[in-house]
Amino acid sequence: MPLNLYTRMVSSCLFPLHEKLKHHETVRIRKEMERTQWLSPELMDMLRVERLRAFLSNVDKHVPYFRDLFRNQAFDPASVNGLADLARLPLLSKEIIRANTDQLKSEVAQGLSRFNTGGSSGEPLIFFLGNERVSHDVAAKWRATRWWDVDIGDPEIVVWGSPIELGSQDRVRQMRDSLLRTRLLPAFEMSEAKLDRFVAEIRAMRPRMLFGYPSALAHIALHAEARGQRMNDLGIRVAFVTSEKLYDHQREQISRIFGCRIANGYGGRDAGFIAHECPSGGMHITAEDIIVEIVDDAGNPLPHGQAGEIVTTHLATGDFPFIRYRTGDIGVLDDQLCACGRGLPLLKEIQGRTTDFVVAQDGTVMHGLALVYVVRDLPGVKEFKIVQESLDLTRVFLVADAAFRPESVQTIITGLKRRLGTGVDIQVERVASIPKEASGKFRYIVSKVAATNAGSKA
Repeated sequence: MPLNLYTRMVSSCLFPLHEKLKHHETVRIRKEMERTQWLSPELMDMLRVERLRAFLSNVDKHVPYFRDLFRNQAFDPASVNGLADLARLPLLSKEIIRANTDQLKSEVAQGLSRFNTGGSSGEPLIFFLGNERVSHDVAAKWRATRWWDVDIGDPEIVVWGSPIELGSQDRVRQMRDSLLRTRLLPAFEMSEAKLDRFVAEIRAMRPRMLFGYPSALAHIALHAEARGQRMNDLGIRVAFVTSEKLYDHQREQISRIFGCRIANGYGGRDAGFIAHECPSGGMHITAEDIIVEIVDDAGNPLPHGQAGEIVTTHLATGDFPFIRYRTGDIGVLDDQLCACGRGLPLLKEIQGRTTDFVVAQDGTVMHGLALVYVVRDLPGVKEFKIVQESLDLTRVFLVADAAFRPESVQTIITGLKRRLGTGVDIQVERVASIPKEASGKFRYIVSKVAATNAGSKA
């Protein structure tokens, strides 16, 4: 069967059947989203306000935590006339969810699935999703996939490390992935031998699309290049990257070596499928489902163009509501429309997590890239990780080969002191390897002090 004919069969028959058996309304929602994405911003806002009012009214009736909160705040969902009315409510943090998990469940919810996420603190966040939320998130991802002239059923390599995915590789899952032509490669297994196998599997499958962490895809790409293995002749159309900050050098490496375009995605299990890049370069918010605010430390919305914490309200979470949820990420909203013509609002920048920022001794908050650039391009540096332990101590873990010069250690110390302060103790440690996080992600920068200072970086 021709590839495009098989893809159409999967997209129009097999996957819809799969979703129907799981009691998901994914197909209907995706089709509706493909209509509403072309609404004018004015009509889109009217749709969102109507959905917001209905969502909050439903939450008021059935969710004990928010029912009490609304009473205490004298907040009447029926009075909501605009998206700005959300600012009358306090922020929802991970700590609040941990302390009120049972009270956040809808009294009429059925078939909730338990999920958890990790985080820089190592303390997991436990929450619950219902079929409505899952249907909307899958539909949003599906819509964004189709923007790039690929579809469910096209051959796909997924480089991922979430224990949820990798722990569910039973026969049913394997059969489903085989039918959908998806192959999963474990992102946290990156030995030389495994990388050789990954390159061989990608070449053998000749996928139309890649999906994974940008650090993992870049790592595979650079390994292939080092082995002299060409990867840009496979017909890969697009690499979807998500779950980490996408750095410019990673975008260049993945695009050049795999010979494809890059589509950045932003979201998470907790906050949902927040935004995705289209071929014209716009980072479109999933506006039909998610309201994004940029706020200061007090939870006050900031104007377009100003950096602050990304706070989300997901309108398909009636079973376990996420209302003004603090993501811990820093971003900027755009007041322009994308050249593609969609009426979906845009994220202008996603600057990273609060822990991707560092704080100098004098209190100046800066993005961790200021430190990354000091280390990244030194000869012989293969991998590195910078951990700001305190205002007075920063550690640099370094994997280097024979090309690394001893004097480069002092270059690192001098460069980091120039940015963080001359009194900061900079400790550089050569290591054999740098472990990824349990999920398989890799972070260049971790600051244990930046989160509490994030609000000062406008």
